[in-house]
Amino acid sequence: MSGREYGPTDADLQWCHEAVQGVSRTFALTVDVLEEPMASHICLGYLLCRVADTVEDAGHIPPGTQRSLLETYRDAVDPDEQTDIAAFRSAVDEWLPAPSERTDDWVVVAESPTIVATFEQFAPEVRSAIVPPVVEMVDGMAMFVDRHAHCGGLRIDDRDELEQYCYYAAGTVGTLITNLLTRGDVADERVSRLRDTAEEFGLLLQLVNVSKDVYDDYTEENNVYLPAEWLAAEGVDQESVVDPAHRDSAARVVGRTAEYARSFLDDAQMYLESMPLTHGNTMEAWTVPYLLAVGTLRELRSRPEDALTEAGVKVSRQEVFAVMAVASDVSRESLAELRETIARTPYHRAAEPAN
Repeated sequence: MSGREYGPTDADLQWCHEAVQGVSRTFALTVDVLEEPMASHICLGYLLCRVADTVEDAGHIPPGTQRSLLETYRDAVDPDEQTDIAAFRSAVDEWLPAPSERTDDWVVVAESPTIVATFEQFAPEVRSAIVPPVVEMVDGMAMFVDRHAHCGGLRIDDRDELEQYCYYAAGTVGTLITNLLTRGDVADERVSRLRDTAEEFGLLLQLVNVSKDVYDDYTEENNVYLPAEWLAAEGVDQESVVDPAHRDSAARVVGRTAEYARSFLDDAQMYLESMPLTHGNTMEAWTVPYLLAVGTLRELRSRPEDALTEAGVKVSRQEVFAVMAVASDVSRESLAELRETIARTPYHRAAEPAN
């Protein structure tokens, strides 16, 4: 994905859609099967979150500077503050890799003025649905960076802190989605169900990521999300989490974290079953990441030790394609059966061949 020369920027919705393709396969799949205007609303909401996430994960930025950058970005996004996005772009400039060395994530940070300019074209009711959860996410990230500044990376202490982190990282995204879905004429009972389960939908997806990405989180970002308390119970220090000498013990903690993620499956399913299909929303868009999470939990149960190696844990490309193919036909009534099937076996092996 190419960047745009830094300077006064105009809205560029097409570029924003291209940017999502580069930074997240999962969210790109979601955006691709949403209809307008929801596709663009989710695209921009995600990019606003991704800017903050990239800064939080940047190991080359000192923690104090990370916190300051996140606070500046938060104020730039919040319309009640006077800070302009140009202030964030100027502040982060010295920490950006050279243009030729930027990953897609850093291109998104560099082009944050384009993202904000595009976002500001949305109707006020859309912006007011997206901004509060984004601000809450950024505040939470700044708090965690400050809390663990002495480590040079995040070191989660216990289950409560893990859930708190996952809430800020992804539970807020569940709230963002819900805010967009509950605009207009939606029955109070449905709104209540969505509000009651939105956080759990986000927690499920984030905890699956925490469980499967242990190796990359530690080696690439110096973050350990497996709780120190759980690792200590197995005789493993967080700094030794990917040490082959402790693989069996650490793998049990991976399994424990995955089981914790599994506890949110029912509420996440209820969230999907309660979604209104309005404003361009589709069941398919959110069913795909949910079912892929189910498949990933299946793989984690059978080989948790792979999460501690460069190999990682993921569902196969064949299963991704099979899930995408069936998701377009998933109904509220068929979701539970599909989940049970994928929990047992890779879907491309379970599904009958097409005629």
